[in-house]
Amino acid sequence: MLGAIAGDIIGSVHEGRGTKHRDFPLFTPQSTFTDDTVLCLAVAEVLLHGGDFVDAFHDYFHRYPDAGFGGGFMRWAANRDRQPYYSWGNGSAMRVPPVGFAACSLEEALMLARRSAEVTHDHPEGVRGAQAVAAVIYLARQGADKACLREEVEARFGFDLSHSLDEIRPGYRFDVSCQGSVPESITAFLESDSVESAIRNAISLGGDADTQACMAGAMAEAFHGGLPEALRHETLARLPDDLRRVVEAFEARYP
Repeated sequence: MLGAIAGDIIGSVHEGRGTKHRDFPLFTPQSTFTDDTVLCLAVAEVLLHGGDFVDAFHDYFHRYPDAGFGGGFMRWAANRDRQPYYSWGNGSAMRVPPVGFAACSLEEALMLARRSAEVTHDHPEGVRGAQAVAAVIYLARQGADKACLREEVEARFGFDLSHSLDEIRPGYRFDVSCQGSVPESITAFLESDSVESAIRNAISLGGDADTQACMAGAMAEAFHGGLPEALRHETLARLPDDLRRVVEAFEARYP
């Protein structure tokens, strides 16, 4: 799960900048966690201790209301609404990584991804995006190679992964939809050779940088079995104590 948080923090300073290259410092003084990290850890909290995703999302929003949440989610959480709002946005996919690390089977990963998504993102695309990310993470942890992961995503979820990053990048723009950001994030992971390169790939698309790096970083972490120590240290150092404790508890339960 820490790969997701690393991607979020590294991508935070590229949000809205349209970065189209991979040559940038990983961390700057302005690098910070955003809503991606906050909601990933809300999902982790539910997986660790039980409870309701709605309550967890409400509570984490009110603890960190200035973390950069999208407008629809902000209204929903601020009012403590309990009804979904049919979103197809990539918020469902950015917060799902803990599911892929905690699930005991692909079926459980898909079920939990749906549950975590549809409390807000009950649009089919919102669910599909979350399930695709969770499935890649789960299967990567089981040792699936990238050819198998590509085939699974295309066959099960219908995403087109035939275009390379070099083909996608020139015309790609900021897109917060699951259907317009999840396949590209998966491609960023598939073309990487490390967690760091997956994050750089995702940011280099010039799109929703922190969220796409969050997704790609989580998938790469699952595939490579963790983060390099330097990347891990820099990521944890940028979290407040309460969020760091959730990370540590989650990693202890789901190594």
